[in-house]
This record gives sequence, C-alpha cells and structure tokens, in this order.
Amino acid sequence: MFTSVLMIEKALTSADVEFVTTLHGDEPVRFHVLLQPRGEQADRLLRAIDDLAIGAVEEAVREGETPEGEEARSEGERALEVSLAALRAAGSTADGRLIEDHPLDALKSLVAEVGADEVIVLTDPHYVEEFFHRDWASRARHKVGVPVLKLFSHSKA
Repeated sequence: MFTSVLMIEKALTSADVEFVTTLHGDEPVRFHVLLQPRGEQADRLLRAIDDLAIGAVEEAVREGETPEGEEARSEGERALEVSLAALRAAGSTADGRLIEDHPLDALKSLVAEVGADEVIVLTDPHYVEEFFHRDWASRARHKVGVPVLKLFSHSKA
C-alpha cells in the first residue's frame, strides 16, 4: 500500500478527491490528511494580494471575513470530516488531524511517524508565497525527505 500525507487548507472537492485517489492508478493508497484552517495559516494581506493577482477583487475585499480562532477550528473540523469521508467513499484508507501551529513541523513528524512515501500539498494558488518560495510545498521539500507534489485545488470550496 502506498502511503501519502495530504496537506490541505479546506475541504476537498469531488474533483480533488478523484485527482488524488487516481494518481497511483490501481495501487491502494492510505492517506494521512493534515488540515490547517485558512484563517490560521496565512496573513490576510498576502491572501488579499493573491486574490487581486487573479482578478478576484470581491474575494480580496472579503478577506477580513475569514474566520479565525475557534470559528476557524470548528470549520476546519467539518472540512476535515468531509474530506476524510470523501476519500473513504472513493475506496482509500484515510485518517487525519487538524494542525494548529507550525504546519511544517507537524508535516515532518507525521511523515516520519507513518513512513510516508510522498507528500501531496493541495491548496489554492498563493502567488506571493510561491514567488518567494515560502509556500508549504517549497518549504516542505527541504524538510521531509520524501517527494513533495504540489497540486492546486480544482475549485473553491
């Protein structure tokens, strides 16, 4: 069985689930999902710049409405439950947890703990962070010791 650590920031869409569950053909995959709610992981200014870069002015204006703290945690728990259920419904084995602080440290620990074969980072584009190689995938490549695949979410959840 192939073991993947899947790092996400929101609930997986059906297209995301199909994409990650078919990456290895017919080989069974066990997913260990790490979710850090968006309200906890990125600076509002950077998110607003990302929104403006893709022409999503309305999204940039709404960045101030992004839940944080306990509200983000509650939404994150729901997103994790939905994502795990979708992965299982697609025939994969899946477990997961929320990350509150230091996502890359949590990622490194989990990769070692489960003997992961790869890390998949599945997020919306974060152009500013990617440009400066400060996004999760770029930084993880130097920390985890296994291949890191960066994928973009298929749609807004």
